[in-house]
Amino acid sequence: MRRETQQLLDKAQRAVVAAETLLDHGDADFAAGRAYYAMFYVAEALLHEKDLRSRKHSGVIALFGETFAKTGAMDAKFHRWLLDAFDKRILADYGVEAVLTREDSAQMIAQAREFLDTVRRLLERKA
Repeated sequence: MRRETQQLLDKAQRAVVAAETLLDHGDADFAAGRAYYAMFYVAEALLHEKDLRSRKHSGVIALFGETFAKTGAMDAKFHRWLLDAFDKRILADYGVEAVLTREDSAQMIAQAREFLDTVRRLLERKA
């Protein structure tokens, strides 16, 4: 595994922990943002292993879908989770009123953790 890939996975782990901490302190909106970023860093890490990059979030999400979900290299649910998390992050970051529930954010955190754990196992097997 490349050094930058490992750094992105470590950053994803820190984002999951931050999301859990924020949720524990009653901040579902900001927890959702960190959960999304955890998934985003995981997607970036996978793409990095294939020398694929994008400057935009939408580009990373699209490349992940094309490279891993559509090909069957990974379960398509991870792409769906990433898309949904992006939408929820936008609502949480830019909505004036709290729009996400504790349950919404807890689900996103669980998905981020599963995505991270799955990718770590995948990359360790290839090492």
